[in-house]
Amino acid sequence: MKLYVVLILALIQGATELLPVSSSAHVIVAEKLLGLDPSSPEMTFLLVMLHTGTMFAVLAYFWKRWRPLLHARFIKAVVVATLCTGVVGFGLKKAIEKIVLEKVLGHEKGEVEHLFDVLPLIAVALVAAGALIFFSGRRPASTDASDEKLDATSASYIGVTQGLCLPFRGFSRSGATISVALFRGVPRALAEDFSFALAVVLTPGVVLLELKRLIDAKGGHVSDLKGMSELVLPGLIGMVASFVSGMLALRWLSSWLEHGKWKFFGLYCFGFAAVVLVVNFVG
Repeated sequence: MKLYVVLILALIQGATELLPVSSSAHVIVAEKLLGLDPSSPEMTFLLVMLHTGTMFAVLAYFWKRWRPLLHARFIKAVVVATLCTGVVGFGLKKAIEKIVLEKVLGHEKGEVEHLFDVLPLIAVALVAAGALIFFSGRRPASTDASDEKLDATSASYIGVTQGLCLPFRGFSRSGATISVALFRGVPRALAEDFSFALAVVLTPGVVLLELKRLIDAKGGHVSDLKGMSELVLPGLIGMVASFVSGMLALRWLSSWLEHGKWKFFGLYCFGFAAVVLVVNFVG
């Protein structure tokens, strides 16, 4: 894979990953325009490595804000939400692979990644995420600065929503989880902190799954250190670039979220859904 392609995708990913507009949808459209296959093991692994770069950006940006939150209530909410995500996400993944892809569509081996380049589905997911963001952004902001609203029930709703996002590119994970938190009355800054804390917990497992898929696609093993480096080097380069652009995007997101402009990200999702459909029909 050419270096300039990795850098382009990394910059797009980093600039959009931490905004609630679906970074994956933006990267997939870019890959389509560059003549790449977004569902291939190489590209799905690159994407999660780019996610890793933005995960480190999240850690760097939020650490000072998170330190006072590292108490029993917040940690319990993270655990509850992550467990709900695992159950819903894994169950939905298996249902899509075994029922929809293999039995209904006739794929010999169903992999949820096969959906990642279906642009009409991505457009529908963008509209769904945009609706959540728009309507949650129209709600009056909570004046309660405490974390009491982040209880086990709210964490469960947020975790289930995150699980529903995982198989569908375009269904912004951060946009959907922050929106559900706002619907539950969680203060805006805390909703943002919690959503990105969940991303930090989630990302390492996804990286390992996609690395396994890539190795399986190469015959189930990597024979030497050089072979392994050729697999992971593009992702490592992209990870650094996405870290830098992710830090810049985080500053913008915090400003818009905390100044009542959240709903405008929903309008953006509606507009980008139209762009995705145009790219699909024009080819």
